[in-house]
Amino acid sequence: MAPHPVVQAVIDLSSGAIGGAACVFSGQPLDTAKVKMQTFPTLYRGFIHCIVSTYKQVGLRGLYQGTTPALMANIAENSVLFMSYGFCQQVIRFTAGLHSDAVLSDMQKACAGSVASIFSSLVLCPTELVKCRLQAMYEMEASGKIAKSQNSVWSVVKSIMRNEGMVGFFQGLTTTIAREVPGYFCFFGAYELCRTAFADYMKCDKDDIGVAPIVFSGGFGGACLWLVVYPMDCVKSRIQVMSMTGKQAGFFKTFMTIGRTEGVRALYSGLTPTMVRTFPANGALFLGYEVSRKLMMKQFDG
Repeated sequence: MAPHPVVQAVIDLSSGAIGGAACVFSGQPLDTAKVKMQTFPTLYRGFIHCIVSTYKQVGLRGLYQGTTPALMANIAENSVLFMSYGFCQQVIRFTAGLHSDAVLSDMQKACAGSVASIFSSLVLCPTELVKCRLQAMYEMEASGKIAKSQNSVWSVVKSIMRNEGMVGFFQGLTTTIAREVPGYFCFFGAYELCRTAFADYMKCDKDDIGVAPIVFSGGFGGACLWLVVYPMDCVKSRIQVMSMTGKQAGFFKTFMTIGRTEGVRALYSGLTPTMVRTFPANGALFLGYEVSRKLMMKQFDG
């Protein structure tokens, strides 16, 4: 028996939250390195140098800088993402004239994930803004771009409220949506295709492929997402961090400026730690989501 739509939404929301938390704990230091390298591409020789320098400057705490907003961002994003994903799948079934329990194709699931990402961008943008600013705070102070300030979540939130108002929290929203829509099409598409391939190879149901194939499929989905959207993510980080110094240009202007003055390579700065992080982080995300969802759905299989 399928659960009531409201219960189904709560299950998807909870599973997404569990997956989001697993994703942060497994990948935060590498995410910090990514943001630092995106914002200051000439400061570090590579991601190992970035991690070692950060550790020497501020200790282990520096690598987990922004963990609280990252947790908030990931839990908020993934709970809304997976809840909207479930809802968008139903919309696709309805528009295609399918039964409400019909199994969607991998392409249809990719489309559902792509549309769902628009909703998750609205919760992700403000929390990711705070996270990026905290992660690049040391470099911003060291380069004299901003005065020394307290680098706690609350102090960053207060300064945004004071200097930019509520609108300030949505710096980089257009870029976030521009990144998420194609990114999540690739993310869910690659994840589902990979699971289908494992299920065909193992001659079993997609839900029974086991832990390692789920983790690999999640990592593969994450790798496809980042390869497609990385330059947009780089522009978003730059806008969100540099807006501490005053109003920033929009997405296209920032994109063109980076390309013209720093070269195309700057748009891919920090890609290595991102690709290294994507397998444990996205593997943990989907594992947390699939396992917790399966457990909760079991309660309704009568």
